[in-house]
Amino acid sequence: MPAINQEICTGCRTCQTYCTVDAILFENKKCHIDADLCTECYVCLRMKVCPENAIFAQDLVGFYKQFQHVISDPVENHGVTGVTGRGTEEVKTNDVSGRVKKGYVGFSIDMGRPGMGVYLRDAEKVAMAMASAGFMLAPQEESPLAALMPDNRTGKLVDECHDYRLLSVIIEGRCELKKAKDVLRALQKVEKEIDTVFSVGLISRVDENGACEALEYLDELGIPRPHRGKVNPGLGRPLSTD
Repeated sequence: MPAINQEICTGCRTCQTYCTVDAILFENKKCHIDADLCTECYVCLRMKVCPENAIFAQDLVGFYKQFQHVISDPVENHGVTGVTGRGTEEVKTNDVSGRVKKGYVGFSIDMGRPGMGVYLRDAEKVAMAMASAGFMLAPQEESPLAALMPDNRTGKLVDECHDYRLLSVIIEGRCELKKAKDVLRALQKVEKEIDTVFSVGLISRVDENGACEALEYLDELGIPRPHRGKVNPGLGRPLSTD
């Protein structure tokens, strides 16, 4: 994890302007990094933001500390999924992977961005709320967060990870179309119980006429429709058509 050499630090506070989660504190005319607030994103180290080179790396001890760094640092490659940037491509390549099939809806919950960070205890609250509403959380080969779930049918994380803060983390998976409204209701309820922000990615196929039933659920629940979205017309290699 990053730390600041107090003998070299001049207290210029330049590093503070680069920390996206305000983990660098200024006290007694020196800067130091609060280990509980730091997300291990390594921006301060990677970008060499200190003009005196006072910021240095310490060993990451333990699985959860290493997990925190790999998910928070966008240039790190996640060992299981093989993907950089929080270890997941979500379902952006659904026409090839076929994760969200006809009759299903995918969700991608991006927690902690921008600039707030997320404690894993809050990620657990959201994951458990969704699972209780009939949401099927993605397995380890698709989503790094599943590695912290003894049983991803429940969304519960191991207790030891709760106090680790990440720059952001993604909760993803799918549910039957008929259960999508219940999942959205669960998200509306749990958003009042957490101390961070999240954005909801709704992934759905359209029918032959271009209609999307899942968007109608947003209208029914008073959730504004998105002003922009990603549309994949399947012009690459559509290996999955079901």
